[in-house]
Amino acid sequence: MPMKTAIVGASGYAGTELLRLLLEHPKFEVEVIAAHSNAGELISAIAPQLAKLGDRRFDAFDLLKVNSCDLVFLALPHGESAAVIAQLKPEIKIVDLGADFRLSSPEKWAKYYGGSHAGTWTYGLPELPGKREQIAKSNRIANPGCYATSISLAISPALGLIDTRDIVVVAASGTTGAGRSAKINLIGSEVMGSLSSYKFGGVHQHTPEIEEALTHIAGSEVKISFTPILAPMRRGILSTVTAKLTGNATTESIHALYGSAYAKDEFVTVLPIGQLPKTNSVVGSNQVQLQVAIDSNTNRLIVSAAIDNLGKGAAGQAIQNANLICGFPEGTGLQGIGLGV
Repeated sequence: MPMKTAIVGASGYAGTELLRLLLEHPKFEVEVIAAHSNAGELISAIAPQLAKLGDRRFDAFDLLKVNSCDLVFLALPHGESAAVIAQLKPEIKIVDLGADFRLSSPEKWAKYYGGSHAGTWTYGLPELPGKREQIAKSNRIANPGCYATSISLAISPALGLIDTRDIVVVAASGTTGAGRSAKINLIGSEVMGSLSSYKFGGVHQHTPEIEEALTHIAGSEVKISFTPILAPMRRGILSTVTAKLTGNATTESIHALYGSAYAKDEFVTVLPIGQLPKTNSVVGSNQVQLQVAIDSNTNRLIVSAAIDNLGKGAAGQAIQNANLICGFPEGTGLQGIGLGV
């Protein structure tokens, strides 16, 4: 019997992508599609790709209905999940796509997000060492941020070969990463034909999340210098990560290391040497594409990573985590490949 499932915060970009994927999932049956600000509106008016839902409308949040579900996905703005979770039955399985439970440090939460720290849940990035087993034993998962997913997967296999305090990241994201709320800097006439940095100078909120996840793996402090870029596209993230090598390595040896590290991960592809990741190759999927090289001029490792910020960076990964905590094969409902051109 399919598990009764709720989406709370279903009208945002991550929420509608989650709904699109769940409608095709063989084990999860969506019972509640809640969206506070859009309650009562036709779902297809907000998300025309979901026209198959006919006259179905977004629900107002109904605690009784949500508490009758087996699985709840939260796709709320940062800082809003904790209040909802406090009202839910403890036996309900939850995947939170927001940031509320990602960080272990209250001080870092206060610095990068502000307000009270809600707590810490199991961090849901299955491809990191040891995480898959932790996730499978949990029933409440903090889904990682989109940038954090691409950057952490890009550098994790090399942590024993680099200076972990000298990691530099430049990453470009499509406009859906900023959410559906109207913002002047995100309208078409401002974005089209232009690139711009934002949250410049190491202040992006995914910075402590990445550092915490990688420090846990490395066993020593990890520091990153991260500059995000707004790209004139709707979906996708392309991250370029560089780090100073502490010894000698070749592109071939690093490529073999990455191939071995991700050999059993169905959603991570280390491309053949010379082939570079492209965002349009992964859009619409839960896939990650990686490529590595050694810059012999500076003795630095360079890693390129492409994901869909709404797929592996949000909704796809949330379903991957839900599959694990519910005991289903990890890739259930996520077999789609990227759209390409």
